Amino acid sequence: MGFRVSFRIAATGLVVLCSAALTPIGDSAAPPDFGQPLAGLPADLVDRFNDGKTEFEGVETVEEGVGPIMNDVSCASCHLAGAIGGGSTTLETRFGRMGNDGLFDPMSSAGGSLIQKQGIGATGVCEYLSEIVPPDATITADRRTTPLFGLGLVDAVPDSTFYAIAYEEKFHPDGIAGLVSVVTRNATGKQAVGKFGWKCQNPSLFQFSGDAYINEMGITNPEFPDESCPQGDCNLLSCNPMPGVNDDGTGVQEFTDFMTFLAPPPRGPITAQAAFGELVFLGIGCNGCHRSEIRTGSNPVTALNKVKFHPYSDFLLHDMGSLGDGITQNLATGQFMRTAPLWGLRKITTYLHDGRATTLDAAILAHAGQAKKARDRYAALPGYKKAWLVSFLNSL
Repeated sequence: MGFRVSFRIAATGLVVLCSAALTPIGDSAAPPDFGQPLAGLPADLVDRFNDGKTEFEGVETVEEGVGPIMNDVSCASCHLAGAIGGGSTTLETRFGRMGNDGLFDPMSSAGGSLIQKQGIGATGVCEYLSEIVPPDATITADRRTTPLFGLGLVDAVPDSTFYAIAYEEKFHPDGIAGLVSVVTRNATGKQAVGKFGWKCQNPSLFQFSGDAYINEMGITNPEFPDESCPQGDCNLLSCNPMPGVNDDGTGVQEFTDFMTFLAPPPRGPITAQAAFGELVFLGIGCNGCHRSEIRTGSNPVTALNKVKFHPYSDFLLHDMGSLGDGITQNLATGQFMRTAPLWGLRKITTYLHDGRATTLDAAILAHAGQAKKARDRYAALPGYKKAWLVSFLNSL
């Protein structure tokens, strides 16, 4: 159980009434630790979680279809901070340029917009090497590996909830109205709400898994049956040792099972400083986008059925101004980024989409665009309130 506290905080002359749901110190119900399955799963779903974790940790081989270009040979190679399924400081690179029409060009003919940093080497008369950013690219962006903890809860939220959140944000005094990412669900060809990835480019964990399988490991699958052409030259696929669809969907489903049943990050110790820091977080308006609570919809899995969870994100796209990465994916143009979930933040060592910030203070001060007003309130805080806020963030 929790208790509620009402508190008045003066932030740069602005007085805001905050009502916060705080978790009491010493709460008796210990949640699953990082990397553990959701609490209360029946044995058959625990088995599916474990089978999925085994596949997630597995090292793919050329004989299994890895490559011919890829970023790594195992999901766990990049998702390991805190536990298997976490994030890491590993960065992937995207590139492109602005066309004469003012639109983003992903430079597909040069292998864009994602760089595959490894190749399987010599095969027949071909040699598969690392891709490089072409010299005529004008935009280059790095993206940090994100944690996967708790994403089954996000997947279980109805699309209508995100539209409702976006509508609510239209009336926020800071002008932070988020954009619902509308993407195509590959399995049906119909539109759906994108929730996963730095640009909300995938609508489901199944499609998210298939996307990672082809783009990060080069393994084609029913969701993404076409091989990536090395540096955009599809003729180089003539020596591909494993043409055709490499995975029949079994691997994608096992990755999905692992993420679906992976528990959310447990809260760390909630000290008095952390409790006051949460009130500062609310008072300066961070919770406008980093929403503390969302509820899943009806779900046949009890652990996912109408559950309240605390991701500290609205999973919408926001205009971040200079903090955008310049890359366009679907509705997310260069300045738009998904609100990064803050749960599990204490296991992260570099911050923002490209890992440029090494402190939470630097990460907050780099916010721009729709986050400018909240950032400016933070900048005006006295040092002790900034320290409270950092204590709160380090408890997530």
